[in-house]
Amino acid sequence: MNTEVAEVDIVRPTFKVRNVPPVSHMARGLIGSEILKIAADIRAMVAEGHTICNLTVGDFDPRYFPIPASLKRGIETALQAGETNYPPSDGMLNLRKAVKAFYERRLGLDYPLESFVITSGARPAIYATYNVLIDEGDKVVYPIPSWNNNHYCHISRATVQTAICRPEDSFLPTREILEGTLEDAMLLSLCSPLNPTGTAFTREALLGICDLIIQENDRRGNDERPMFLMYDQVYWMLTFGETVHHNPVSLRPELASNTIFVDGISKAFAATGVRVGWAVAAPDVAHRMSNILGHVGAWAPRAEQVATAALLLDDDAIDGYHATMISEIELRLNALFDGIQNLKNNGYPVDAIPPMGAIYLTARFNLIGRKTPNGQVLNTNEEIRKYLLESARLAIVPFQAFGSEENTGWFRLSVGAVSTDDIMDMLPRLMNSLEVLD
Repeated sequence: MNTEVAEVDIVRPTFKVRNVPPVSHMARGLIGSEILKIAADIRAMVAEGHTICNLTVGDFDPRYFPIPASLKRGIETALQAGETNYPPSDGMLNLRKAVKAFYERRLGLDYPLESFVITSGARPAIYATYNVLIDEGDKVVYPIPSWNNNHYCHISRATVQTAICRPEDSFLPTREILEGTLEDAMLLSLCSPLNPTGTAFTREALLGICDLIIQENDRRGNDERPMFLMYDQVYWMLTFGETVHHNPVSLRPELASNTIFVDGISKAFAATGVRVGWAVAAPDVAHRMSNILGHVGAWAPRAEQVATAALLLDDDAIDGYHATMISEIELRLNALFDGIQNLKNNGYPVDAIPPMGAIYLTARFNLIGRKTPNGQVLNTNEEIRKYLLESARLAIVPFQAFGSEENTGWFRLSVGAVSTDDIMDMLPRLMNSLEVLD
């Protein structure tokens, strides 16, 4: 057998430079992830030998948060069994049945099987929601801060209506804030527990918003398209203390026709790289979403679907995994919250909102106008971020990454990729950094 590889001529392409960018207006205007830009600063400091308390990534370090052992074994077994070809565009039947049964047991929602569409993580479900519902110029309402709605609106060429949320409301929208924004809107995008804040709707707050949506749709005639609610609940299994997760359809069943749930295993099982998510919608809407995602090829890998189906049917495995995972997340969030509150109680200009869910703490570093030891006056959140990274080796994400335009010192702190020791070691550095400011 001849194993020699024939030599080939090497071609080094050259690219013509034009006066006009060769890409679409949409592509020209689409900006990359602000969080990934921050990651470049962190990498540079790590390369110089600095130890960074990295609270920027909405992800998990598998050293601290491995995926469930049964999920890992299930993926390996499925691969060995040859589950490596294309899955159906709406997801493998066993997984769709498993998610359906999971929602019945855990949320009390009995949707038909045709309502479930399996996706490669939650992002394709959001992408499909926008593409199914939004024509160019259609109005989309979303709160600020929130994750990536500005980018999805740009991609779908939507008209944007933002709702600015307040710290006294845990940065969640209320009926009062949304009143007057929903007229003629095609989509309201909500998330609970919320990325970036880790806060969650109370029953009363979500009920008020649900009634506002019903009121707006009742105002429209039968020949008008209704407004939809996209409800991203990918963190719903990660709640702490007295926090209870609520969903709009359980509160107001008549919203089922116009609600699209976005969900998946990425956060609740520390499986961000496994890429199994889903959307739940009225069957006719779910069918359209499946059609779009089939053309994109945004389905979850087949072996991962097989393993996820087995996991979602195993309540003992789920509860056993969460008993450890949730306590470890809560331990980190409480250590961070308590540390910041201790600094506040000692007169430092910081604050935080008590953690309720997800892997995030919302904290304020109220340093606008303060002067650093080298004479720099901190005028923006970005300058505060850089100062804390350089002086305290603390990496955090300003609310500007989540649509905010105000420089009020609010940041997202994510604990999925750090240990409690990392947090405790950072707090004295943070105190010293605050101490030297004028």
